[in-house]
Amino acid sequence: MVAGLYDPDCAKANTLARDFNVPATFGTLAEAAAATPGGRRPLFDVAVPAQAMPEVLAALPTGADVLLQKPFGADLAAARRLLRMCQRRKFCAAVNFQLRFAPAVARARQLIAAGAIGQLSDLEVRVTTFTPWRLWRFLANAPRVEIVYHSIHYIDLIRSFAGEPRGVHALTMPDPLSPGLASTRSAILLDYGAALRATITTNHSHDFGSRHQESYIKWEGSQGAIKVGLGLLLDYPRGQPDTLELCVLPKRGQPRWRTLPTGGNWFPDAFIGTMGGLMRLAAGRPAPNLSTAADAFKTMAVVEAAYRSSAHGAIPIPTS
Repeated sequence: MVAGLYDPDCAKANTLARDFNVPATFGTLAEAAAATPGGRRPLFDVAVPAQAMPEVLAALPTGADVLLQKPFGADLAAARRLLRMCQRRKFCAAVNFQLRFAPAVARARQLIAAGAIGQLSDLEVRVTTFTPWRLWRFLANAPRVEIVYHSIHYIDLIRSFAGEPRGVHALTMPDPLSPGLASTRSAILLDYGAALRATITTNHSHDFGSRHQESYIKWEGSQGAIKVGLGLLLDYPRGQPDTLELCVLPKRGQPRWRTLPTGGNWFPDAFIGTMGGLMRLAAGRPAPNLSTAADAFKTMAVVEAAYRSSAHGAIPIPTS
């Protein structure tokens, strides 16, 4: 159960507590950090912008169980400081990279592990939507936006399937129609050698109706393919249902796609995976696919490499 809420805006916390029958709100961060409802060990769900994480973690008791919102810091240097703080304070900490636990993604993982599509050879994420960035006011002056606050989900997802890439090629850029935002569009290629192509292409500025909007993850293998539609990003934040399709190459005839049940949506169902995984980890039980603080740092390292690649620029075209 949720024992209590804290927000610097007390009215917001009180409204949320009333709407969801949460029994308590706290007036200060220190008061929330000191609470031990029923004498039991509390678990802190920290959903704050990256720059606020150090202050919050510093206030929590040593040895606390902590679920942190992504990103794990605004950049790699901040992620390194957060990881050291988690280690020094002996936190049982995980980061809310919940796309790993989206029901359709979990089903895709089961199918791939069972050999349904053979040897994985291509992993593609494509997002062509219109995202209302104004919903997150703290992003207005952020030096980094699209990769660290959005494509980070897909970088982390690809890592969870394919492991650590050897390198990254990337370009992230602003949209002239969204002045003030650092970036809203990215193209990222993770280098796994010749055996696996892993790409992320995002355009959050497609404000031309729903007809050509798309949002999906696609896995291709030697024996078939899987495509998961991420409905949340279509008409965000209302969203649409997620979808799951499977194609297995037949011994004869033409390939055919069939639709499988998803068992739920990325939002809100995937959050059960991150919170439940942390609770299992805190109890000393296995927590498959959970992004611990140490694992989240590796995702942040790939994010940092993507930004460095983008800043480095393209190879000039020879003129002679």
